[in-house]
Amino acid sequence: MIPTCVLAGRFADNWGRRPVFLFAMMVLPLRGFLYILSNSPYFVVPVQLLDGIGAGIFGVLVSVIVADLTAGTGRYNAVRGVVMTAQGIGAALSNLATGAIVQAAGYRAGFLSLALVALVGLVICYVWLPETHKRINSAT
Repeated sequence: MIPTCVLAGRFADNWGRRPVFLFAMMVLPLRGFLYILSNSPYFVVPVQLLDGIGAGIFGVLVSVIVADLTAGTGRYNAVRGVVMTAQGIGAALSNLATGAIVQAAGYRAGFLSLALVALVGLVICYVWLPETHKRINSAT
């Protein structure tokens, strides 16, 4: 995850926040779909590495995007707190809902439901997430 964080910061400065964030969003449904293919540890462990990629990018870019959006307002900590609260609520609801799905229909259905929710999130971000990096915006 640490090398991913370093690369995410560099790529976000050069390419913009949006494409790097969308890449992380693409990793989530891919990981969920790959989990349904096998339960072999030789397959699952490399697939789990995708989580480190996604978490590394999100860890850096969520903070950077919030900083971009709140620059000069003095509200970075408040907005970052709201984002962290939303992430926590989402994580709790994800575990609750997926646990119920796994009990009712099995692990494949649970991972498939997570992948589909992540795919919806990717589409939402693709359609509505703006580029927040001022240098990239001013170049276009």
